[in-house]
Amino acid sequence: MSENRKTVVITGASSGIGRACASLMSSGGWLVFATVRKTGDRDRLRSENVYPVIMDVQDASTVSAAAEEVASQLDGSGLDGLVNVAGIGMVRPIEYAPMADVREIFEINCFGQLATIQAFSALVRKKRGRIVNITTVGVNLAIPFGGLLNSSKSAFAMLSDTLRLELRPFGVRVIAVEPGSISTPAVDKTLGNLEEVISRLPAEAQQRYGEMIRSVGRRGLEMEKNGSSPDVVATTVLRALTSSRPRIRYRVGKHARLLASLPRILPESLFDSIRLKMLGLTQSA
Repeated sequence: MSENRKTVVITGASSGIGRACASLMSSGGWLVFATVRKTGDRDRLRSENVYPVIMDVQDASTVSAAAEEVASQLDGSGLDGLVNVAGIGMVRPIEYAPMADVREIFEINCFGQLATIQAFSALVRKKRGRIVNITTVGVNLAIPFGGLLNSSKSAFAMLSDTLRLELRPFGVRVIAVEPGSISTPAVDKTLGNLEEVISRLPAEAQQRYGEMIRSVGRRGLEMEKNGSSPDVVATTVLRALTSSRPRIRYRVGKHARLLASLPRILPESLFDSIRLKMLGLTQSA
């Protein structure tokens, strides 16, 4: 199947950034292996000129099976690229975050990504290909009630940076992409059900944090809904995979460069005040 086409695995390809990456690269002549969790998404993608593969980053057996399936289609060749997009977000106050939720988001956003890289790295090394890891601009700053997302992505970002150094001697480039505000269906999943999130908190937590979560959620939802198209990220991913001199990291989408820069140039106490005010949170003396 691979013929002489460039080959890439893209995880989380059912919607949003992953779907945009798969569409752009397929239209550019790449052989795209698009991983999805649901058979319905697999069947739908079959008509879109990509090769869909069932894989759930939380299930090690499906990750290894996906790697074997892709290898079987490459006729002894390797992969030019691996793009790790799959991930989830959660809005939780750290003080009351259920440990089951903490474990789940780290399992998907960090451990599952690492398992995917380990499963496909031999194929990438075979062609001295590239690994592109989608993190978030949030790895550069703390956001109230976004701690689970940003900390899980930050852990993955550190693994990505380390992998960049470890694989460079083998000719494999590892590149991070840090999206800012991007309008995707994931926004509604993360910020569109805040009342349900609040209702699951203990009564004292609802009283303490309910209005704060609503305030942060409203502002966050507005920013994300008015964010850049996932196509902007897809274009950057393609550039990272094909540029003769790719950057170590790309910050892309609305507010990405600004939010990554402010923590480096402002005093922390001032930046804390700015964030709280922007999010509608009051400060005690």
